[in-house]
Amino acid sequence: MSTPSPSPSPATASPRSGFKRLRSGWLVATACSIAACASTPDEESQRRYQASQQYSAQDQRFRNGPNPDIKPHAGGLQIWSRFLFGDKTGTVPQDPIPVQPVSQAQLQALADDANHIIRLGHSSHLLKLQGRYWLIDPVFGERVSPFSFIGPKRFHPTPLPLQELPPIAGLVLSHDHYDHLDEPTIKFLLGKVERYFVPLAVGARLRAMGVEAERITELDWWQADAHAGVTLTATPSQHFSGRTLNDRNSTLWASWVLQAGGQRIFYTGDSGYFPGFKTIGEQLGPMDVALMENGAYDAYWPSVHMTPEETVQAFADVRGQVLYSVHNSTFALAMHSWRDPLDRLEALSEQRGIALATPEIGEVLTVGQPRSNALWWKNLR
Repeated sequence: MSTPSPSPSPATASPRSGFKRLRSGWLVATACSIAACASTPDEESQRRYQASQQYSAQDQRFRNGPNPDIKPHAGGLQIWSRFLFGDKTGTVPQDPIPVQPVSQAQLQALADDANHIIRLGHSSHLLKLQGRYWLIDPVFGERVSPFSFIGPKRFHPTPLPLQELPPIAGLVLSHDHYDHLDEPTIKFLLGKVERYFVPLAVGARLRAMGVEAERITELDWWQADAHAGVTLTATPSQHFSGRTLNDRNSTLWASWVLQAGGQRIFYTGDSGYFPGFKTIGEQLGPMDVALMENGAYDAYWPSVHMTPEETVQAFADVRGQVLYSVHNSTFALAMHSWRDPLDRLEALSEQRGIALATPEIGEVLTVGQPRSNALWWKNLR
């Protein structure tokens, strides 16, 4: 065994040695993250996974459904090179993103016999469904990353602080990526959420974060459950999962349909365009409002996120009545400008006569009620 060389003193350390230390620190932190997140399913869970058509027992990984028209991805090295060295002009706004503060008094004043959606940012939403509060993919952290000091940083504050959230009847997760499953948020909410609804195997993530197993309901695609007057159905999507370097597709991903008070709310989660949207519309549509992914697309990864044109087609497939744009305006997760998803979707909706919802952060949308849609981003840089 060789003896390690002494570290250079600050006076003699070179830029290259500094980079090596930074890289070593990153690798150590990543290794710790991997160790912390690793989990082995129990026998009962393993049997449930193996019964899923989305699970490959041979690979012990989940997979997307068949899609003969799926578009090929660039290689991993190409994608990372694009992230690290590609042109990021315009990906972060120069002007402040408008935020409408939300108070507890405002929440309490929302009618209990209706369904309300409040945009928190990115794909995070607070819902008041028939008088009870729900969260979808809540991310209150400053960065979407395994580390607090590096990674995409949010453009704007949340419209209400995490500590001012009301008691939560249900929390819905689409998949385990950091911009949808935020560990600090989950840990803060421990004991404050009645039930968690997640795709298969995501429950292990929550248990590792301290959530009691009896509060978690794991669903496969097309399985449904009910809680607090809401029926939830996990529906297909075309994406992938993973939080570390070695756990890709170890958990399932999903879109969701929430039914309450005779109305249907659809949420894509993250997804590329695929034939499953049409099946969802045929089986569970029409949707009174459809929260449709619109952002973080790129020609290097065309099968896991949708362009605005594909978003509009998916909206038609699920038989949506109001197209509510999500997955934009909070984090820079791709190379397109931060305004591009909104500009293109607005133009497409105007051309096709689609009822578009691009609410400001903190704005309340009451399902089924008339509203005027402000193009809040038009004068921002």
